[in-house]
Amino acid sequence: MSTPPPAPSAPSRPVTVVTGGSRGIGAATAVHLARQGHDLVVGYRSGRLEAEAVVTAARDLGVRAVAVRADVADPDDVDALFAAAAEQLGPVTGLVANAGLTAHLGDLADTPVEVVRQVIDVNLLGVVLCVRRAAQVMSRRRGGPGGAIVTVSSSAATLGSAHEYVHYAAAKAGVDALTMGLAKELADDGVRVNAVAPGLVRTDIHAGAGDAGRLERVTARVPMGRPGEPDEIAPAIAWLLGPEAGYVSGAVLRVAGGL
Repeated sequence: MSTPPPAPSAPSRPVTVVTGGSRGIGAATAVHLARQGHDLVVGYRSGRLEAEAVVTAARDLGVRAVAVRADVADPDDVDALFAAAAEQLGPVTGLVANAGLTAHLGDLADTPVEVVRQVIDVNLLGVVLCVRRAAQVMSRRRGGPGGAIVTVSSSAATLGSAHEYVHYAAAKAGVDALTMGLAKELADDGVRVNAVAPGLVRTDIHAGAGDAGRLERVTARVPMGRPGEPDEIAPAIAWLLGPEAGYVSGAVLRVAGGL
């Protein structure tokens, strides 16, 4: 009797890097992806304990997860982030470029130059550096496994955010342009690139800009009459990363309660 052929090996789990993964939308996305079977690298800049809590939650869901400190505006840190992912978990197949901050609220004329620079460095340059590295390691033409990139933009990119943070809105508009251009650049390389543009979401980004009460003050602008929750943004990101969105690339998906 002939020996039956060996059973095919089970496909490896996706390995996804989530920047800004210690809190807010990033943390919610990491846990949601863990439920879907992603092994995870949780990138963080300062919230080590929070990042470790996300890692623990992911591991409790049966996946591998590690926390890696990285400043996304530092190219060496970005390279180290992806190197840690490859060394500890395997080839990276997904990126959620989520790290961001607003840092200050007010008219542009009253915003210190160092704050403008910091906001643009994190929200635009940081995304550019992360998706650049993702393209290098994921592109099939370069020997990578293929995969998907999701950038986290903002409804501010099209609203402008006058009297609040027009420099942040400008950076997020740059993320939208980056997403659409890179999607075309990587279309033949097995890498899809999309963006999610959240609106007003209940995170600590508002307190980080020095206005913890902003959420309640501006909720009336939202047609649905309430802010979103991080857990309502995470599924949109996960869908764009997953196989059901296999023909979606270059899209900016607005998740903003009608805003």
